[in-house]
Amino acid sequence: MEQNENTPQNEPAASPETPAETMPSMEEMLQEAERKAQEHYDAWMYAKAEGENIRRRAAEDVSKAQKFAVERFSGEMLAVMDSLQAGMAVETENVESFKSGMELTLKQLSSVFEKFNIKEVNPLGEKLDPHKHQAIGMVESEQEANTVVTVMQKGYTLNDRVLRPALVMVAKGKE
Repeated sequence: MEQNENTPQNEPAASPETPAETMPSMEEMLQEAERKAQEHYDAWMYAKAEGENIRRRAAEDVSKAQKFAVERFSGEMLAVMDSLQAGMAVETENVESFKSGMELTLKQLSSVFEKFNIKEVNPLGEKLDPHKHQAIGMVESEQEANTVVTVMQKGYTLNDRVLRPALVMVAKGKE
């Protein structure tokens, strides 16, 4: 075979880089994999610790909320207690001043109830609602059967949830 004049004989042919030179060694690949594994492990441990901290803080918040849930209400009730104690400390035996003091205290208490959405249930003349009323007896009446005739004790609701049902007497059905 004849050699082409343009090809030099003693020069090695230009070869592309060998794959062994471009690929990292097995040790380098192992070190890189270990470094990434350590990074992932560290991130996982951080996330786990953060999750535990969030859970602990949430438990503390719930505990504090339960412990101090009535703090605002209690603070408002202290003013009513002060008024009652001041009324009891008055030396005058005038029934009118005592009554006016009681009316002012009742007004204070009603204001506290209003602030905290505690509503009175006074069902006189209404149909018996077993969810809000507790019938303790039946009486003869001209009213329709199961109509509240007498309220023995008013009921109360807190945010439309019954705290205490009203104790009532209802009308018997006409025979």
